Amino acid sequence: MKKILVMAFLGLACAASAQTIEAGNHSTTGYIKSDGTIENSSHSTKGYIKSNGTIENSSHSTIGYIKDNGTIENASHSTVGYVKKDGTVENSSHSTIGYIKDNGTVENASHSTIGHASGVKKEWAAVVFFFFKFN
Repeated sequence: MKKILVMAFLGLACAASAQTIEAGNHSTTGYIKSDGTIENSSHSTKGYIKSNGTIENSSHSTIGYIKDNGTIENASHSTVGYVKKDGTVENSSHSTIGYIKDNGTVENASHSTIGHASGVKKEWAAVVFFFFKFN
């Protein structure tokens, strides 16, 4: 019994360490680990979101930034978009390009579901779905 409990705990701990990123049809496209590591569906590292908001590619080169106010910038500190507290995602001209719902559903500007990122910070989901490609 003790062995079963330990195995169950380890399984839950591993599952909790990464949130699944899914396409609109719920097929897994990748993962975001709690430390900000972005992986594809084969668990190959494609990028990182650091605790200070720096966004890096798989080679650790800085490709952008997430500011505390929800502003998303590229490596040159030019604003590429915004993530509002309500989950609305805007481009640099403040035109709405999508939505990140509280339940993790990701929608385009027409409210069509394009993906799912349950348990992922809204800014992180926006970075993955709208601003930077981690293929």
